[in-house]
Amino acid sequence: MMLGSAFSGNAGPGREQQTGTPSEPGGWRGSWNSPTVEASVPAKSTARRIIFLNRFFFPDHSATSQILTDLAFHLAGCGIDVHVVTSQQRYDDPCARLPEVDSIGGVAIHRMPTTRFGRSALIGRGFDYFSFYIAAYRSVLAWAKPGDVLVAKTDPPLLCVVAKHAAEGRGLHLVNWLQDLYPEVAMELGVPFTKGPLGRGLLQLRDASLRAAAANVVVGERMAEVVRNRGIAPETIHVIPNWCDDEEIQPVAPLNNPLRQEWGLRDQFETVLAAAERLRSDQRLCFLFIGGGKQFAELAHSVRRRGLDHLFRFLPYQERKILRLSLGVPDIHLISLRPEVEGLIVPSKLYGIAAAGRPIIAVGASDGEVGRLVRRHNCGVVVEPGQGELLADRLRCLRANPGRLAEMGRRARAMLEVHFTRRQAFERWRSLVDEISPVIA
Repeated sequence: MMLGSAFSGNAGPGREQQTGTPSEPGGWRGSWNSPTVEASVPAKSTARRIIFLNRFFFPDHSATSQILTDLAFHLAGCGIDVHVVTSQQRYDDPCARLPEVDSIGGVAIHRMPTTRFGRSALIGRGFDYFSFYIAAYRSVLAWAKPGDVLVAKTDPPLLCVVAKHAAEGRGLHLVNWLQDLYPEVAMELGVPFTKGPLGRGLLQLRDASLRAAAANVVVGERMAEVVRNRGIAPETIHVIPNWCDDEEIQPVAPLNNPLRQEWGLRDQFETVLAAAERLRSDQRLCFLFIGGGKQFAELAHSVRRRGLDHLFRFLPYQERKILRLSLGVPDIHLISLRPEVEGLIVPSKLYGIAAAGRPIIAVGASDGEVGRLVRRHNCGVVVEPGQGELLADRLRCLRANPGRLAEMGRRARAMLEVHFTRRQAFERWRSLVDEISPVIA
């Protein structure tokens, strides 16, 4: 048995590095490194236009970019006039200078020049955020038309506040697409100054934008609870989970997966540090982590310091063209989330894991978003943070019962097919856009 996980700034194992071009309205196929082409799409309806705001977009590979790219091309393929206001940067390359104006797959892309300090320092990141706020606001005011739908994502944080003022200035229908909740996440993670008057002021500004919106899209039920508890009208809150390419990602039997042999993992397995200490002598275990970023490097350092190198493998981001195989390499996947940020963040890696037909070990609150789903659908196990010994015991039991492990994987895929397919998410978004801005004959 092998346990898998993935690290990055904001991507998960269901959202690994991707590049390419759309081949059909329903989504993406192949490698995102393909040359840019203009897709054939139906004639645009002149009655409505949708404008997305997010700091990253295609060909960037970050999670928010990938989700937005999927939806933007789908809606464009449905005949909606889609525009994206974004930056010229890539998530992992602040010095990138993508073209200011572009048209890909029927989507008009407006890339704003911003500062380029990157993510290495908080103050530099703040300048990048602020310069994008100003550039995006000016861009929308310059060409948006009354009645357009303005969808604001959450990169940079509190983008909804800027979007609210732009929507009011141009008579737009505002939709907040909340991938996470700020400033609450910053407060819970101990970011300086966020728990005092500054934090309370930011909460008031954020809540004002939620109250002003025609719709607030959240990605999980726990997040919906948090937003309702802030006094936001329930009729404006829509739960639309994120997605993966569940048509491309299918269960692959371990013995039929060429990556297990290619990566030298055919007879090895994996888990997390606390459990690994207790399983140190078990040479059949391999802890496979895929991704990058600061936490990834810190984990690798901790593994070396504890003398656990023989149990762990670290690999970089994998391209989307092998995602259907890389997600099938582990026998079981790990999803961890600190209990204090439950309801503020939903790990989108869940959907790719379920699509691959793999069971889940949820390390987090038992009543958290992932924990609830795992227990409700019996597609894995839930372990509270700090219970390393229990996690080790669960892994031993699952390794000794491959039939139970396989059944959990089948239930994970069944859960996805009933509740979380990409097509279902697209249909919910299309219905929401139709409701907010109906086609005028």
